Amino acid sequence: MAASVNKVILIGNLGRDPETRFTNSGSSVTSFSIATTESFADKSGTRQERTEWHNITVWGKQGEACAQYLKKGSSAYIEGRISYREYEAKDGSGKRKATDIVAMRVQFLSSRGGAPAGDDAGGFGGGAARGRAPAGGGAGGGDDVAPMDDEDIPF
Repeated sequence: MAASVNKVILIGNLGRDPETRFTNSGSSVTSFSIATTESFADKSGTRQERTEWHNITVWGKQGEACAQYLKKGSSAYIEGRISYREYEAKDGSGKRKATDIVAMRVQFLSSRGGAPAGDDAGGFGGGAARGRAPAGGGAGGGDDVAPMDDEDIPF
């Protein structure tokens, strides 16, 4: 059998604050949405923008860190896999289908929630920024940008 890959990489802005719930077994699961925007020229040469919304699910401590540091509007790098699920519509009109991204790694790209820019979700998933001082952790965030190191590139 041939090998297969289910991997997604997104960089976008949160459309809502993260929400954390707990399963019956006590595991935490955090969900939020990310917007990605694509710019392109249509057939007539007019500039167009298309925004796609992605539902993100993050399990465990990494999800709890997302809920603590990410807020609506925060920028984040998400690495994970596509997952499909069915659920019963709240109005009882039948089954609905949803597509989710189950995050394996979340890296905070802005300091809106008080997390230093460039840091992972508490170091979860590896790849925390190395050799840089944290940008301002206050509500206004820091505008200082440290030079990039090859190890900071997410791909």
